[in-house]
Amino acid sequence: MLPASARLRRSEDFRLVMRKGARSGRRRLVAHVLTSDPAACSADAPVRAGFVVSKAVGNAVVRHRVLRRLRHLVAARLGTLPRGTTLVVRALPPAASASSAELGKDLDRALRKLGLLNGERGTAAGDPA
Repeated sequence: MLPASARLRRSEDFRLVMRKGARSGRRRLVAHVLTSDPAACSADAPVRAGFVVSKAVGNAVVRHRVLRRLRHLVAARLGTLPRGTTLVVRALPPAASASSAELGKDLDRALRKLGLLNGERGTAAGDPA
């Protein structure tokens, strides 16, 4: 479970990240990221995350399963993201039949492409993007 301070809740926050942030699409999900200026944000600025799982993904049971998997995957990666980062993960219909490992692989690739994992910028060598 994500801590309360790490949850994105207001529709305005989702809208801001999805419109103004960088985006990286994979087969099963799309990651939208908006990063604050490191000099402007305080040392205790939280990393926040939100999720969008539409009815196109499946019925309520399937959507909640996908949401739980994504929430678990993002919670494990919160500590690796830069302070002041706001992340929105949007699930695509193929996420319904994906395993947690496949979703994790797609999430890692999307974050790596956005330069948020391992301090890398752009696509890593050997990663087919």
